[in-house]
This record gives sequence, structure tokens and C-alpha cells, in this order.
Amino acid sequence: MATSILNKKSLSFLEKYLNNASPTGYEWDGQNIWMDYLKPYVDEFFTDTYGTAVAVINPDAKYKVVIEGHADEISWYVNYISDNGLLYVVRNGGSDHQIAPSKIVNIHTKKGILKGVFGWPAIHTRNKAKEEAPKPDNIFIDVGAIDKDEVEKMGIHVGCVITYPDEFHILNGNKFVCRALDNRMGGFMIAEVARLLHENKKKLPFGLYITNSVQEEIGLRGAQMIADRIKPNVAIVTDVTHDTTTPMIDPKKQGLAKIGAGPVIAYAPAVQQNLRDLIIETAEANEIPFQRAALSRATGTDTDAFAYSNGGVASALISLPLRYMHTTVEMVHQDDVENVIKLIYQSLLKIDSGETFSYFKE
Repeated sequence: MATSILNKKSLSFLEKYLNNASPTGYEWDGQNIWMDYLKPYVDEFFTDTYGTAVAVINPDAKYKVVIEGHADEISWYVNYISDNGLLYVVRNGGSDHQIAPSKIVNIHTKKGILKGVFGWPAIHTRNKAKEEAPKPDNIFIDVGAIDKDEVEKMGIHVGCVITYPDEFHILNGNKFVCRALDNRMGGFMIAEVARLLHENKKKLPFGLYITNSVQEEIGLRGAQMIADRIKPNVAIVTDVTHDTTTPMIDPKKQGLAKIGAGPVIAYAPAVQQNLRDLIIETAEANEIPFQRAALSRATGTDTDAFAYSNGGVASALISLPLRYMHTTVEMVHQDDVENVIKLIYQSLLKIDSGETFSYFKE
């Protein structure tokens, strides 16, 4: 068995980074953990108004390459407090109403984190003939308060953000399981690329911008902002994609991808084909297993934001296959995590300063 490129410090960082809540719009605590880990491996950092964090190697270089993941996780907002002290919620990102009943939650207030539970009527009390499914307008949180006044005295108000407390664990030796692997794994993997470049004393002929964007889950907003600021020549984005081998998913519609079978390289209008070819050739030359995905009009990831910024930026997407997206038991395979890191790392070593990736020969 090959030696893992992840060391004890890496895995300790991953666990701390995952267990910290970073809901959309509230990413800064996680960004501080991420920047603290990266400090020994980069030359400088900058952040923007909404919390995107960028670590830079060779900041004076004119040619700029971005490697990017997003920092935010899905969550809920308190939307309404009933007279009898129950909280009704609205999504912050693509939170799944069907998994909510009986989940414990963390409610983030100025007084700190308060616990609550998504309540649900007992099976004995429900009408079996026309059983009501969980919906955004019927799920609710009970914080143990007797009425609205008590809720407000606890420091809970409309707009408080709500996350799940589920923490990182390893299943069967090589499956990482947690909420928010989408896409804290991306931030972790690009950080590991920076670590390996530093430890292997690789000198890049360009500026490398290791970018952890905010607000992807509500429309790629952080990437749009930071792309305009960095003005990169190239962007390699990493996010998660669906493992389609589990029940109730149709691979004829969703494409075939499987955890453990390697990074997924995207085909889409936003993906610059010469850059993608460089990545595929890199995978083949380094015997890194990979899968392919055909995405229709848009990738649905920050790739779209970078590709269409600044008059067009050569962009590509390398995805990490993941099971149970937007649940609290998201699952990835350690081999895939390591192979995404290797693929980004090796691809960077093949990019020349000044490369245009043009389809038209001069």
C-alpha cells in the first residue's frame, strides 16, 4: 500500500476545520483556522470584505494561477418565532428539509451557541393514510422555551443562523464522514497542495493564489468577487460531485461517479478544453485514476464564476466524489482526497508562465 501524503498534522487540521461551523455569511472563524494552518507554506494572505481568504505564493509574479475551493456550508436562519416558543426556519443555501426531523441543532447567538431540536410528531399520532412529509413550512425547532418571550430572553431572534453539530469521523478505515465536506474538503485539499509545494521545495514560475471563497452555496458570490480582485490567468477549481452508485439516483441522468474511483474531471462549456487536456495528460502520466463527468449548461460550481470573469479566464473543475450531499453524513474516500491533491499539485508543475491556452495558433 502506498504511503499516505496526509500526515498527522494534516488530519488534525482537517478534523478541527470540519468541526468548526462556517455557515454561508459567517465563514470567518473557519477562515482563521485555514490561514493559521497555511502560514508556514505561503508568502502572504489577503481577505476581502465578505470573508474570502487567499494565500499567495510568489505575489510579485504577473502571471497568476488560482486553485480554489469554497469555505461555506449550508445552514438555516430563524425566520419566525411562534407564540408558544417554536422556531420556524428558512434556508441559507440548499439545506434539506427531509433530514431535519429529530436532528439536534446549534443556534448561533451573541450569547454563544444554544442547542435546539427539530421536533416531529410521534408516529402514533400521524394519519397513516395521508402522512405528511417534512416540508420547509412544517419543520420547526424546539429550544425548550415556554413562549416567544422566553425565546427572546435566551438571545434568539429572527436572523440567527442554525447549523448541525455533527462532527468528523472515519468509517471503515478510509471513509471520511461529516457535515460540510461540501466543500471544506476543497479548502483542505488546496491547503495540502500548498504544503506539498513547500515541503518538496518546488519553485513555481507564476503567482499561485490559494483561494477559499465564501458564499458559494447561495450563487457563487464569493468567487465572483475575488475573481475580479485577483484577475487570474488560470483557475483550477475543486468542489464535490455526487457518487451516483447509491440507491434512488439514476446514473443515466446524473452520470456515473463512484467514491474510491478517483477525481472527476468535468466537461462543460465553462471548462477550457486545453487546460482540461493538460490535467488529463497529467493524470495519465502520473497514473492518477480519474473519472469524467459531462455537465450541461453550467457546472454549478465556482468554476462558472472564474471562467466568465475578467473577459474570460481559462478554468477547469476537478471534483471529489461524495455520497449524501447536503446531509449530516456526507462521505468521501481518502484515496480520492489524496488523488485530487496529487492531480492539482502535478498539474501546477506543468503550467508555464505566460501560457494562454488559446485554441488558435499564433
